[in-house]
Amino acid sequence: MSSDSNTPSTKQQNPKKTNLLDHNSIKHLLDESATEAVKGRGYVEDVRMSNVRLLMGTVIIIIAVVAQFYPKKFPENKNFLIGAIILYILFNGILQVIVYTKEKNAMMFTYPPAGSYNSTGLVVSSKLPRFSDMYTLTIESADPKSISANKPVELNKSVTKWFTKDGVLVEGLFWKDVEELVDQYNKEPKKNK
Repeated sequence: MSSDSNTPSTKQQNPKKTNLLDHNSIKHLLDESATEAVKGRGYVEDVRMSNVRLLMGTVIIIIAVVAQFYPKKFPENKNFLIGAIILYILFNGILQVIVYTKEKNAMMFTYPPAGSYNSTGLVVSSKLPRFSDMYTLTIESADPKSISANKPVELNKSVTKWFTKDGVLVEGLFWKDVEELVDQYNKEPKKNK
C-alpha cells in the first residue's frame, strides 16, 4: 500500500468533514481540496506572492514592536512614533494594494506544468457568497496578456452535490469536477493577438 496522501484508499480512511452550518468552514475545505486537485494535475504552487505578503506583514509587526518598546517615553520619542506610524500606514497600504490588485479571490497561483508548451501558470480562485450554497471555482491564466493564455473557465455548482448530510466531503466527486475544469481550461482555444 502506498503512503501517498493522494491515493483513493487514504482519502476514504481519513474523510474530510466540516460543519455544514459554517459558511467559512465549507469554503476553506473546498478551497483546500481544489488546491490538492490542481496540484494532482501536475501544477506546482507558486508561493512568491505569499512570501511577499509574509515579508510585508513581518515588516509591519517589527515596526509596531519597535514603536511599542522604544526605550524613551512619550514626549521624547514623539518624532520616532510619528515616523513609525507613517511607516506602519505605508506598509499596510502597500499590502492592501497587493491583496486587492493581485490576489483578489485567488487561493492558489501555479507555475506552468513541467514539459508544457504553456508559458503561464494558473490562478485558481473561488467564491462562496454568504447565505448561498453556490460555490464558484475559476481557473485563469496567471498572465492573461500572454499569447499562451487561455480564456478563464468557471465551475458554478451547489455545495450540496459534494457533501453528505453529515458534512463529509465526497472528495472523489469534487476532484472529478476540479480536474474536468482544469482539462477544460487546457483545451480552450488560444486567444488571437
